[in-house]
Amino acid sequence: MAGPTTAERGERQKLESGPPRLPRLRPRPRTFIILLCAVVLAGAGSVWVLYGSPWLRVERVSVSGTRVLTEGQVREAADVSLGSPLISVGIDEIEARLRQKLPRIDSVDVARSWPHGIGLKVTERTPVLIVENSGNGGKYVEVDAKGVRYATVSDAPKGVPVLELTVSRSAALRRFPEARLVREAVRVAGDLPAAVARDTGTVKVRSYDSISLELSGGRTVMWGSGEKGSAKARTLTALLKASPGARYFDVSVPTAPASSGS
Repeated sequence: MAGPTTAERGERQKLESGPPRLPRLRPRPRTFIILLCAVVLAGAGSVWVLYGSPWLRVERVSVSGTRVLTEGQVREAADVSLGSPLISVGIDEIEARLRQKLPRIDSVDVARSWPHGIGLKVTERTPVLIVENSGNGGKYVEVDAKGVRYATVSDAPKGVPVLELTVSRSAALRRFPEARLVREAVRVAGDLPAAVARDTGTVKVRSYDSISLELSGGRTVMWGSGEKGSAKARTLTALLKASPGARYFDVSVPTAPASSGS
């Protein structure tokens, strides 16, 4: 029997060796250089648009959220340079300036408004107590819910109780510094029912566990410490309804309240 022919052996070798390999295409140096130049030019163009062009520069500063402060006061304190590249405006620096120059600001959100604006969204502090500053012409210092004294005003805000500290300079005061006692008074004011808060003229602090309220109509409430504020608020509300003619209320121990006077 005759063996395979030369042609047949050639076909078999092609099948065994697999499909023919294509030659590798190596990038030409010229193509690489062109791509590199394109990337560099694109980057340089982007930098110029952001920093050097007149298209993305600060033209206006908008302010929102103010109640007592004016928009002009906020803009002046922010000190944003008009005409500067928008991308270069320091957001953190603006926030720091506003907090330092305007203590009435509790928080501020600074944002770029492309292509030409800076937005300042302000949240002002809200007074929960005021302290009479007798050494400054009868003015008042506003105290917020965090116990921060942040602004001096000539007229007492309506509906905000006066904080009266009558603490002796003794060991008790060293144990509970004035700042701590102010925070306790703020804590009490925050726990008051809305109807009681509107009638409260003064919050008196003699010590940590001796805080009282002076209500309209010559009524007095012994609150005690700032602890168990929610329970004391519920108890006081019930006492006021049960004894509308009383002049003295004691909720320092909310489970054993008392009222007296007429």
